[in-house]
Amino acid sequence: MASGDGAASGLAAAVLAGDRTATGRAITLVESTLPAHRADAAALLDELLPHSGDAHRVGITGVPGVGKSTFIEALGLQLTSAGRRVAVLAVDPSSSRSGGSILGDKTRMQNLSVDPNAFIRPSPSAGTLGGVTRATREAMVVLEASGYDVVLVETVGVGQSETVVHAMVDIFIVLMLSGAGDELQGIKKGVLELADLLAVNKADGTNVEKAQQAAVDYRRALHLVQPPGQAWEPPVLTCSALEGTGLTELWAEVERHRAQSIENGERDTRRRAQKLDWLHTMLQERLLAHFERNETFATARAAAEAAVAAGTITPSVAVDRLMRDLVD
Repeated sequence: MASGDGAASGLAAAVLAGDRTATGRAITLVESTLPAHRADAAALLDELLPHSGDAHRVGITGVPGVGKSTFIEALGLQLTSAGRRVAVLAVDPSSSRSGGSILGDKTRMQNLSVDPNAFIRPSPSAGTLGGVTRATREAMVVLEASGYDVVLVETVGVGQSETVVHAMVDIFIVLMLSGAGDELQGIKKGVLELADLLAVNKADGTNVEKAQQAAVDYRRALHLVQPPGQAWEPPVLTCSALEGTGLTELWAEVERHRAQSIENGERDTRRRAQKLDWLHTMLQERLLAHFERNETFATARAAAEAAVAAGTITPSVAVDRLMRDLVD
């Protein structure tokens, strides 16, 4: 990959022109963890950042088996048919060996992946959620600068990844299922607290009534976890990604949320907080990486780890000593 500000400017110009190949190359560059690429990536992002920020950023999560990929493909195709340019960033777990994404989103969204107005890109975490945060957010800048006006960020729906994705989008959609016995069993309170919109998927065939009843149950659950008096009350809808029903109504709620959050300033407030969160996360990662490259610190850290593992000191004492050594 070419190095230098000139190369970054040329790549930026191609991205701004909507060149798909250049957009893919730019994302590869900003995802790279190689020190030699970071300067080029920074120069590229500096040029692209003023041209980003207008897209609607939508986070999507859901319980296993809820049909996230089918839902995203159906929604994405509906949006592209209406003239929107849609990008999908799938926050995937990574291979512990290669660091690459282990989920094949292009194989799971075959129709959307060949749509000229869509762009699908997995975001490998390289084993860390912080890696997801950096790679996905910087990829988002590239895609918005390239003219994609809707960015769908899919989380694998496992553990802390939901919180990570919530911290980079304008609206967070949680997909749920019906017909699993107790509809509220297994719902994490934290996920409901993050939700801006709930959708009961697979409301088709003989499952329509069950989905509608599940929606009633989820509305009750939301009233228990959402603070009273808030400006936006998360709606609970039913839909079928397989049949394409309910998606128009769902997107209308997304647009209503967008209009309301822009009007009352909530979107700007949320995005400012997200930028600061991004800064703090990156600062922590870079500081740790910087010190890990220091031989003296690496030796002291290894000794501290051995002592903690042996049970001779507590982790808090070990950290205090390491911090004292750094300050001194």
